[in-house]
Amino acid sequence: MIKRYNPDKDKGLTKEQVSERIRDNLVNFNTNVKTKTAKEIILENTVTLFNIINVILAVAIIAVGSYKNLGFLLIIVLNTVISTFQELHSKSVIDKLSVVSASKIKVLREGKEEELNLDEIVLDDVILLELGNQVVTDAVIISGMVEVDESFITGESDTLTKKTGDMLLSGSFIVSGNAKARVEHIGYDNYTAKISSDTKYIKPISSEIMRSLNKIVKTISVIIVPLGILLFARQLYLTGNTLQNAVVNTVAAIIGMIPEGLVLLTSTVFAVSVIRLSKEKVLVQDLYCIESLARVDVICLDKTGTITEGKMEVVDVVPVDGETKASVGDVLASMMGATEDKNATALALREAYYQKPKWKVENVIPFSSAKKYSGVSFENGTYLIGAPEFVLKDHGKSYQKMLTDYIKKYRILVLAKVSNYEKKNEKIEALGFILLQDKVRKEAKKTLEYFKEQGVTIKIISGDNPLTVATIAKRAGLTEDLKVIDLSTLHDEKEIKEAALKYDVFGRVKPEEKHLLIRALKENGHNVAMTGDGVNDCLALKEADCSIAMASGSDAARSVSQLVLLDSNFASMPSVVAEGRRSINNLERSASLFLVKTIYAGVLAFIFLFIEMSYPFIPIQLTLTSVATIGIPSFVLALEPNKERVKGNFLANVLRKSAPPAFTIILNILLICMFGQTLSLSYAKISTLCLTLTGYTSFILLYKICRPFNRIRLFLFSSMFYLFIYAIFNLTTLFSITHFNTFMVFLTFLLMYLSHRLYNLFEVLVDKLIQKLSNKKEALTLIEKV
Repeated sequence: MIKRYNPDKDKGLTKEQVSERIRDNLVNFNTNVKTKTAKEIILENTVTLFNIINVILAVAIIAVGSYKNLGFLLIIVLNTVISTFQELHSKSVIDKLSVVSASKIKVLREGKEEELNLDEIVLDDVILLELGNQVVTDAVIISGMVEVDESFITGESDTLTKKTGDMLLSGSFIVSGNAKARVEHIGYDNYTAKISSDTKYIKPISSEIMRSLNKIVKTISVIIVPLGILLFARQLYLTGNTLQNAVVNTVAAIIGMIPEGLVLLTSTVFAVSVIRLSKEKVLVQDLYCIESLARVDVICLDKTGTITEGKMEVVDVVPVDGETKASVGDVLASMMGATEDKNATALALREAYYQKPKWKVENVIPFSSAKKYSGVSFENGTYLIGAPEFVLKDHGKSYQKMLTDYIKKYRILVLAKVSNYEKKNEKIEALGFILLQDKVRKEAKKTLEYFKEQGVTIKIISGDNPLTVATIAKRAGLTEDLKVIDLSTLHDEKEIKEAALKYDVFGRVKPEEKHLLIRALKENGHNVAMTGDGVNDCLALKEADCSIAMASGSDAARSVSQLVLLDSNFASMPSVVAEGRRSINNLERSASLFLVKTIYAGVLAFIFLFIEMSYPFIPIQLTLTSVATIGIPSFVLALEPNKERVKGNFLANVLRKSAPPAFTIILNILLICMFGQTLSLSYAKISTLCLTLTGYTSFILLYKICRPFNRIRLFLFSSMFYLFIYAIFNLTTLFSITHFNTFMVFLTFLLMYLSHRLYNLFEVLVDKLIQKLSNKKEALTLIEKV
């Protein structure tokens, strides 16, 4: 049995008790590590289906003694090593930044408040909880009262009130109030560690690139083995063919179908983006959100903490109905002395007004984002501070004319005295109005201008008065006519979803309504990004395609967001967009190079099941074309700067580039085989012509992809072309190439001319086909099937 302590709520554990807990290993630890382990990364990059197939093929090549055809293994090893290294480096960067961004937990020990890491909390520690904190361990409240959000562990969006004696579940967030709680469970005994993974809400990966690549890999995986077996049987029983030739030809066909470095290159590109963004003080918690942000066409900004600094200042107090600034100030000061709210509004009021309560405190009503007010019950009455329309309700209409000018410039709160609070005969009396002002971030204007220039629609969402929000939006640079709506005037989900598409500024928005707005935009085909910093933003952040939190915000917002701006600098956003564009555009180019070989190799393997000829390539020849026209170029191009806007569907764009050269190569091979049989050319000559024309057609694609040329692309294209030509004429024995005689030179140039014409023809046909399909609803499905 574990010895349990019941520490005093004002003192906590003693040093001796903490030491005993550490000695008994009763210390908490993080059971939800965000990054993979080094072992997992190494295994995922090495033990893949394609690597296993390649090893089997290598064993087959060794078995028949054709050692020079093992060159393809070198590419596999290099791809795997580079990908693994970059991913391990990326993991190291993320882990370090996660430690920097991790919030500290406030704990009472020997009567003193300490800030500790998650893995320093021990069983029975007394932790201090306030607005925005995440509950890191199961704990029992021993003092205070809070409202908690358990939506991320139970799926229920309603907030729950917890008081002394109630259990707080790990993974929940404090929405309002303050409490002291004793740690009840640690590590794997916590609620979040116990619930099975299938009961948690796991957001699916929102990556068009990975979805497309997974479909390509899945398709190849299904057909490669049966097609390889059939082709081997066909090659083996060709007249005059040997076992060695059958194995070598079949291996050449199969390695041609495998896009050996494409998936690994994708991981490498995103890993490099993570490392680059870390230098911009951006923590990437989800690898694929970089792509998501580059594709967004709507960005929803939470006003507080994003456009503004999250800090407010009291500008003035406007007393009403015979009250004075002094009398209003006395009530405010007493309320601030009685409450412990630590939101931006409370901090601003506490800075301006604070004193020990003049009257005996009977009850404290903590602020709630749903109620939009907080309050204190003294012996002489109950006082509320909050949004006028929520506190005064219908009684506030008489003050509307007086407040008209203030609403345009300031955030307005009302101080009211309430008789018979929350009873049928409740009576509300306004004492005065408090004028507050947000501090707009210096970098907000420039960043918002950037998004406008990029054609991204900007929507501002806030719980404040819509006119106040609109004023702040204009101060931040959104000078055009803004369509503004008070969401509290809408009463059903349908109206809110319609408003999401029509308006730019949304005021009086509740947490669950933010979630509805994001969902409505997504349902209408938009790619949506959301920024936020509070617990009330969490549902919306979880729903968005790309979620961004400020490091200065709440634990809750940082925990659910895919990107965390460590310096809380909104100016980092363009850098993230630029990285996403670089990744997507460059991967489109690289994927096009890889898929050319996959398409023509797969189709030719099928065709040669019905042709009485040996497959015209051997593995070492495909290794040459892979290195010169795919491997090195794709790696260089994938890491090159690229700020072009992302356009169209990833798979459609890739097919638009890769299909024309692939079809051209297929026709070239068939024509060469036809000429070869007609003119009784040797296998060596046919293979040489096939290699030369395949390389030439591949260089046409590389040329088109490299345009417009810069120094890097010009050097890349020139050096790869030279490497290929050098191998063709000087490494003939290694690559099993026969010398060119006059007739072969003539035939080569004739076929090159024909290749160029065929390439242009297929470009037009493929482009028209994709455009035609793109005008239909089922376009993407049809393209993916093709």
